[in-house]
Amino acid sequence: MTKEYFRAHGTQRFDTKNRRQIRLMGQDARFRKLSEQWSVESLQHQYPHHFTWLGRPIIQFPQDIVAMQEIIWKVKPQVVLETGIARGGGLIFYASILEMLGAGGEAVGIEIALRKHNRSALQNHPLSKRIKVINGSSVDADVARRVHDHIEGRRAVVILDSNHTYEHVKAELNLYQDLVQKGSYLVVSDTFLEYFPKGYFRNRPWDKGNNPATAVDEFIRTNKRFTRDDEMAVKLGITACPTGYLKCVRS
Repeated sequence: MTKEYFRAHGTQRFDTKNRRQIRLMGQDARFRKLSEQWSVESLQHQYPHHFTWLGRPIIQFPQDIVAMQEIIWKVKPQVVLETGIARGGGLIFYASILEMLGAGGEAVGIEIALRKHNRSALQNHPLSKRIKVINGSSVDADVARRVHDHIEGRRAVVILDSNHTYEHVKAELNLYQDLVQKGSYLVVSDTFLEYFPKGYFRNRPWDKGNNPATAVDEFIRTNKRFTRDDEMAVKLGITACPTGYLKCVRS
């Protein structure tokens, strides 16, 4: 038998072992509860704010950063669309992975209120050639039309990470799900908000029962093109998107 044979079968055994261990993690209710509790407690210290990507705050759990890298490398999209770009670290992250793919990919962001210093940082970043920002609300019909016109015909991964109310996320899901082709992903951020006690976010319009998780639950029940990638959420353990990794399984 050749070295290539042993290398290939060694990889298969490694992957099989990993997937079996992930299933066991998913069955460990105590471990899952600990992960949920840690995620909630971490926000008291603004934990996701502590990290940057190539110089810009990314405002994500590190586990979710790794997950998005896996998805982009696997799907090899021509476009990554993000609604709600905050300080721009996410766009730079997606642009950096697309740069490594080397196929001319583009990170597109929608932002209703991009501050001047954040816009300047994106424009002056070495990866600015792979970044496009569209100004406006992600649920505005004209903005959605402009996004569709810009992306039309290109393979896309879509990340929804702007206003986290049920109504807003529901509207985003309806407006942008058709950009995602079979085999690609629609990722809904911050579905872990459903873990938090009622009234936790006093100065925000979202709450337990009114957040991305409730929008995703309804979307999955009525849209047969998508299914939850539960293996992704289980293997991450700590994630802001426990029910938000949606894989497109039908054309």
